[in-house]
Amino acid sequence: MATSLFVRAWKRFARYRHPRRPQTAPSRIRIEASSFCQLRCPSCPTTAGAIHPVISSGFLRFADFRALIDRNPSITAVELSNYGEALLNPELIEMLRYAQRKSVAVNLHNGVNLNHCRDELLEAFVKYQVQMITCSIDGASQETYRVYRVRGDFEKVIGNIKRINHFKETYHSEVPRLSWQFVVFGHNEHEIPVARAMAAELGMTFHTKISWDAKFSPIRDKEFVRAQTGEQAVTRKEYEEIHGRMYLRDGCLQLWNDPQINWNGKNLGCCRNFWGDFGGNAFTDGLAACFDHEKMRYARSMLRGQKPPRRDIPCSTCDKYDAMQNRSDWIVRDDV
Repeated sequence: MATSLFVRAWKRFARYRHPRRPQTAPSRIRIEASSFCQLRCPSCPTTAGAIHPVISSGFLRFADFRALIDRNPSITAVELSNYGEALLNPELIEMLRYAQRKSVAVNLHNGVNLNHCRDELLEAFVKYQVQMITCSIDGASQETYRVYRVRGDFEKVIGNIKRINHFKETYHSEVPRLSWQFVVFGHNEHEIPVARAMAAELGMTFHTKISWDAKFSPIRDKEFVRAQTGEQAVTRKEYEEIHGRMYLRDGCLQLWNDPQINWNGKNLGCCRNFWGDFGGNAFTDGLAACFDHEKMRYARSMLRGQKPPRRDIPCSTCDKYDAMQNRSDWIVRDDV
């Protein structure tokens, strides 16, 4: 009798100390609408084919998107852009329409090149209330723009932005909010002021970004770039030296806040990862199962400095994780 009472008491204590983790789905997710891209930007892993072994080439199907939304009513926001050009997806309008119907906010904040769009799609951005679109425009003229955005047409991009603005006026809509993202290179640095002025005329916010490839068209006039961007660093290495942490380090927080799902449902964890997976498939196993997968939990512990790197965790071969290790600059509770 005493033994059985002790056993029951121990089990209650064990449940208190190590409660079962409930499977919960995140309220925000990132999902690749298209891993295809029609441009050939020199430093992009999509151009080099580096994304193909893990991400492969494909479009998010509307049927999978609808099922994911229906099975996870906790979802309130979806980001649809990543390594490919989301606007190439032939079923994108259906997704935007369905997301609005289900009160799910859609963003294309990671970036689109906006080179090839049907007028119907440009109207759909407004009609179905896409919240935010980041336009990757690295120059203020075709001559400069095409150096990095190979195969791109600057005038066509500006024309598409004007059409979005036209539809915003027609529908009396404040969204989508448009942002001009300008990756700074040596060949385009002189056009930063012109691009900023053009963005203002088009009702867009404007922000510069440090290139992830310092060898391609390196900065020529560092002082001019510093004055124009308001940032002392002109390369990502300089940024790390000045600030004591990697550039865009907050991307690691996606493992907690808004995990990245591939177009085929594969759990990629964060938008930067294209070389591994974090276990499970959101379409076949469920979003909650992916979010709570053992590899995801282990990776979060790694990023907090609580567990050592493990070979099957994509973070283990990421330079952002290496920088965290070198500086003991771990993710803390307040970050999340």
